[in-house]
Amino acid sequence: MRVLSALLGIPLIICAVWKGGLILLSFIAIVMILGLLEMLNLLKNLGLKPSKAITIVSALLLLVATYWQDWRVVGMAITLTLVAHLLYLLKDFPRYSPIDAAAGWLAVMYLGLFTYIFLISTLPEGTLWLYMLLVGTWASDTFAYFVGKTFGKHKLTPNLSPKKTWEGAMGGLLGSVVAVYIYSAFVISLPLNYVFLLGLLISITSQFGDLVESTLKRHASLKDSGNIIPGHGGMLDRFDSMLLSAPLVYYFVSLFII
Repeated sequence: MRVLSALLGIPLIICAVWKGGLILLSFIAIVMILGLLEMLNLLKNLGLKPSKAITIVSALLLLVATYWQDWRVVGMAITLTLVAHLLYLLKDFPRYSPIDAAAGWLAVMYLGLFTYIFLISTLPEGTLWLYMLLVGTWASDTFAYFVGKTFGKHKLTPNLSPKKTWEGAMGGLLGSVVAVYIYSAFVISLPLNYVFLLGLLISITSQFGDLVESTLKRHASLKDSGNIIPGHGGMLDRFDSMLLSAPLVYYFVSLFII
């Protein structure tokens, strides 16, 4: 079932990236909302109850603001999401606490990192940079899994994710660098130092993103964030690696390449 889900899901992602524009934006919106619902469930297990309506509307508002690519509009959207939670503090006092409001705003900002996937697509040759993100992230995840399973002996974070090892983490770094190098050789030509640095950073941020989600699940005493993807768990379980690697690729390309 895990393999079947991957065989169906990967072509869908690749197609959405290839089409770009509103199709990619719609795909990101679906992933964001489903991930946000999983995040709200995690928070519920922690005894927190942010307003579902406010968090969902806020996430969509942030995504729409990103589509305009005007940082003033994005800033306004972020401000409005915060103001909405503050107003709800007044409306539903004392049941809605400041901690609930803070948790809801954190959920929106955390899932809002998915907007960087769309922002990458707007860069010159953005589709190719998005594919590099996918290649580097997937290679890091795959190599980390197989190297860790085969050679792993030293636990990386035993309290957060007992199966992760230092050997697996190093395998992820190597896999990402090799994948970015091969991709660069055939698709986008980059200086060797950029290839090495970008490969390393994609792997580091993707593994860090995975550990962040593991931390959230451990706090909530959950094994998976959801069960929407057979064999993979929830949306957060599948896309957590890109939550931090996508901003990394966007700013790396924006600041150092184009």
